[in-house]
Amino acid sequence: MHERAEGTERSILLIDDDKELCALMAEYFSGQGFHLEFVHDGPRGLARVFDGGFDLVLLDVMLPIVDGFEILRQIRRRSAVPVIMLTARTEQRDRIAGLDEGADDYLPKPFGPDELLARIRAVLRRAGQPIAARPAVIEAGAIRVNSRTHEVWSAGKPVDLTSIEFDIFDLLVRSEGRAVSRDEIAAVLYQREATPYERAVDVHMSHLRKKLERGGRPLIRTVRGVGYMFCAAG
Repeated sequence: MHERAEGTERSILLIDDDKELCALMAEYFSGQGFHLEFVHDGPRGLARVFDGGFDLVLLDVMLPIVDGFEILRQIRRRSAVPVIMLTARTEQRDRIAGLDEGADDYLPKPFGPDELLARIRAVLRRAGQPIAARPAVIEAGAIRVNSRTHEVWSAGKPVDLTSIEFDIFDLLVRSEGRAVSRDEIAAVLYQREATPYERAVDVHMSHLRKKLERGGRPLIRTVRGVGYMFCAAG
């Protein structure tokens, strides 16, 4: 048995498509009081994050299927788990983008394992401090959404949505004014990339429009070539 500084083994999820790096890091951290699990693409990594049980996530930016920035956005919609971004990109704008999206730290590749270990321990120490929770209820124009109870009201009247419809609409409302890509919606719903033949998202969007839009005022706009955008002002 190795000695653990804090008395218990911490669990880390590494989302990175570099299989050799993942194997090396798993071996290294096993001797440092950490259990490291890894997956090699964003959607499967996102699914494991939402399964829970991890103290920290190491997230590569340049992932297949859905990139690390999109995965980070989805994590922050539902979880306050600490996230350290890993990337071969060295541009300052990439580092700023990661931190703006909610990353706790950002480490460029290549890096030394000792430096990463020190950053992990620092982030975990900070994570012990109170974190402002995402509000459960959000209001936008005549729309009110409660993510805790999965209830939606329009102009004070309840709207009956399926579980999938609610998840899509909650994402759109909390991204008000920003075009949400079909891949981003598919990542959170199906844990996989949308394909040109994937019409389910469009069907759900049609149902949402029928249930929510009254008097010809569009709440959900199609952004050609990108996805959809919620606009409370119509």
